Formats: sequence, structure tokens, C-alpha cells
Amino acid sequence: MNEKLLYYRGYSGDVHYSQDDSCYYGTVRNIKGLVTYEGKTLEELEEDFYGAVDDYLEYQQNLKEQ
Repeated sequence: MNEKLLYYRGYSGDVHYSQDDSCYYGTVRNIKGLVTYEGKTLEELEEDFYGAVDDYLEYQQNLKEQ
């Protein structure tokens, strides 16, 4: 089975579908902590993934500045 992945700014994330919730979801891979994203469509999932990565990078930058 081929696994679907999303890529953005050097990060990747997986894609899963929940039939119970009728939505797509995933987690950003290879980072410290847990960052998740979701969407009713693949397009919404991709946009939420981009936002999740951007938020993670902003959070990491803020930690460095403290």
C-alpha cells in the first residue's frame, strides 16, 4: 500500500481518513511533540497541514528567543 504524504517547508505529514468522523487527519512527522491537522476534504487537510507547520515553526522560534 502506498502511503500518502504531504510536504511543506522541509516537513512531512501523513494522511489518514476516519470513516467514523468523515474527515481526513494526520500528524507532522519527525518533530519533537505532537502536531496534528484535519479537514473534511483533502484540500482542507492540506491547508490545515500548512498552518500546523507554520505554527510549529513560529513556536520553535519563540522558544529560541526566550
